[in-house]
Amino acid sequence: MSHSVPPQEHACYHCGLPIPSDVHLGVTVAGVERSMCCTGCQAVAQSIVDGGLVDYYQRRDAMPEPVREAMPDELRDLGLFDHPDFQQGFVKPVGEHEREASLILEGITCAACIWLNEQHVARQPGVMAVEINYATRRARVRWDERRIKLSNILAAIQAIGYRAYPYDAARSEQISQKERRAALWRLFVAGFGMMQVMMYAVPVYMAGEGEMTADIEAMMRWASLILTLPVVLYSAAPFFRNALRDIRLRRLGMDVPVALGVGAASVASCWATFAGHGEVYFDSVTMFVFFLLCGRYLEMLARQRAIRGVEELGKALPAFAERLTAFPSLEGERVPVSQIVSGEVLRVRPGETIPVDGVVIEGTSEANEALLTGESRPVPKGPGVDVTGGSVNVSSPLLIRVTQTGEHTRLAAIRQLMERASAEKPQVVQQADKVAAYFVVALLVLAFATAVGWWWFDPDRALWVFVSVLVVSCPCALSLATPVALTVATDALARVGVLVTRGHAIEALAKTEQMVFDKTGTLTYGDMRVEATCLLGSHSTRDVQRLAAALEQGSEHAIAHSLRKLVTDAPDQLPVLSDVTVVTGQGVGGRLDSERVRIGRPEFVAEICPGTLPAELTSAQASGKTVIALGGESGWLAGFFLSDVLREDAHDVFDALHGDGVTTAIFSGDTQGVVSELGKALGVTEAVGELTPEGKHVRLSALQAHGKVVAMVGDGVNDAPVLAQAQVSIAMGGGTDLARNQADIVLLSGRLGSLVDGMRLSRRALRIIHQNLWWSFAYNFTAVPLAMSGFVTPWMAGLGMSASSLLVVLNALRLQRKHGKVAA
Repeated sequence: MSHSVPPQEHACYHCGLPIPSDVHLGVTVAGVERSMCCTGCQAVAQSIVDGGLVDYYQRRDAMPEPVREAMPDELRDLGLFDHPDFQQGFVKPVGEHEREASLILEGITCAACIWLNEQHVARQPGVMAVEINYATRRARVRWDERRIKLSNILAAIQAIGYRAYPYDAARSEQISQKERRAALWRLFVAGFGMMQVMMYAVPVYMAGEGEMTADIEAMMRWASLILTLPVVLYSAAPFFRNALRDIRLRRLGMDVPVALGVGAASVASCWATFAGHGEVYFDSVTMFVFFLLCGRYLEMLARQRAIRGVEELGKALPAFAERLTAFPSLEGERVPVSQIVSGEVLRVRPGETIPVDGVVIEGTSEANEALLTGESRPVPKGPGVDVTGGSVNVSSPLLIRVTQTGEHTRLAAIRQLMERASAEKPQVVQQADKVAAYFVVALLVLAFATAVGWWWFDPDRALWVFVSVLVVSCPCALSLATPVALTVATDALARVGVLVTRGHAIEALAKTEQMVFDKTGTLTYGDMRVEATCLLGSHSTRDVQRLAAALEQGSEHAIAHSLRKLVTDAPDQLPVLSDVTVVTGQGVGGRLDSERVRIGRPEFVAEICPGTLPAELTSAQASGKTVIALGGESGWLAGFFLSDVLREDAHDVFDALHGDGVTTAIFSGDTQGVVSELGKALGVTEAVGELTPEGKHVRLSALQAHGKVVAMVGDGVNDAPVLAQAQVSIAMGGGTDLARNQADIVLLSGRLGSLVDGMRLSRRALRIIHQNLWWSFAYNFTAVPLAMSGFVTPWMAGLGMSASSLLVVLNALRLQRKHGKVAA
């Protein structure tokens, strides 16, 4: 069996630590007895073997942490993790019996650790899914609580030598800092070594024939060798470990040619130094490693900055809040935010962060919601206005009644959507990885073929030409071209209030040719107001309004909210209905005593009402009003005439979209007259009303059948099916949970102008990706022939390859520049 860190007689096979002389422990791994240093490593190794996960030892490229340190006191009583109160902060229900936890893993040292944990946890009975992000060490575990407890899952992770905690942003940041610190040390060693080696190499290059004695030149070579060893053995160590891992897994990654080139040049230079003749390439080796580490360090910073956007949301809420002990008394006490429950009253002073979602009951102020929506301008807050946890109270004290806490807040929902996007790998990235893999194979073939050719033509130059070909065309730039640009673009979009929740969304939004809008809650604010109640029977206004509110009790549609506002009765004081059924896009039906009653579109109500549609309703529809009818088997009861307010930036947004070459359409369930009037006002030729969700789905599919890339912008339950059908779906930040979960993009600010900002930024991102890819291909197709021809020395190859990677990263970072907003 092959291992990246060969076990020795005196070293523990599992963790690599020395084995005390009085310890004689072992585990049979793949038929071979392996020595262990302690009972902890023995137990872990036996668990891995018993679980059929022996491949872990072949996959790993770094030793795990010692098991004797892997059982901290805070995790000994695992039963605490099953307590519902303890789970509130990091466990959420995803079904009747399914639960999902956000954990952070410690003890992860390489990709094989991720593989081992995913395989082992997934095999536990009752575990539905497990995903672990190598970059963040975040784990999302879903399980059936009837079959397994969270404590059992944590115990299973402990059994293979790792630690799992409830996710904590501070602990995640510690891991990132550790990664940055290690990268900086490697970069420092490589940079220092490069400068010192160049001091010894330059005199040799500049000295004329006979100007430098042989002993001085030998001293220069030995000094360069000593200074190069730390660069190769320490700074370049990750390249060799990754290359060995790739070879064991029978795949060729970008580190294979790097390790081969650095290793070949280093070995040849050492041989020439010991032999006292031949060329040395210590300056090329150190320069190559330094520039390559520079590129990777910048890529790591860009990746961590995007990840930090999620972490910032996790740290946005304060740890403590001031709770009023007996409202309306203003006496307060400082309590942990985790102890706050819905219905309590908090006092938030100026400059403090609002800890929960709630409603202002007293006070007038402004809130800075920039972290949540990208909008820097403070938003006015007063009695009856909703406030969001994570926003900052700016000017005056506010009393807030709590409505949502913990994982049920809007901030938590935003964080979960961002995590979902970061876990997905877009198709364009997968394609780039495939191309890079084929490129590595072609590169190795060309390098060896070139070496053979030069060996016959000029043996003295064969080695450095071989190294130059390997180094000059390393596919780092090709592999970085797409993911770095997408990472930076995702972070930049979030900062303007455009939340990307699916990996493919940026590319799809950039290619959008037609954008379809819903009306209510999207082009309008969705704050429907009942302008008039038209009585059509013998019932009083109060009676029909109470019946309408009773029918609409369970609906989240904006029209339902407006109808419920007409009455002040508590839900249990409204008429009692049975067999209540919601017909999506049409209305609601039920039974009052023994009579069937309906509320919704007039055509829907007419199916059970005797007689024709009342003239009052038809004339109101013709005038462009939104009409909701109420009726039953005994006859028509009432009509409600509603109005909505168009968003202020709607005209500017449609002008901008048309100017950018995007065609627009409006698909709405509202009356045709209302939708047509709106279409004329916005310059939209295809404005279709009276559409059911199925009708919207059919029309959008027809657009796609013509080969168009269609984006759908919607809000509300009715839009969920058509949102799922579009190539890229966009939901307003104030929409229902179902619409947000279906959407690929969420406009957190609720400002339509953010949509245009996001589309233009996505197009810039796609242009930069294409620029990076073209540059990468152009560079490689130019540099490789030159290197094969012998015109590129190893140090020139290292500089060129590193410069190409740096250019790709710096080009992607241009997306962080701020541009003007539409209809700000």
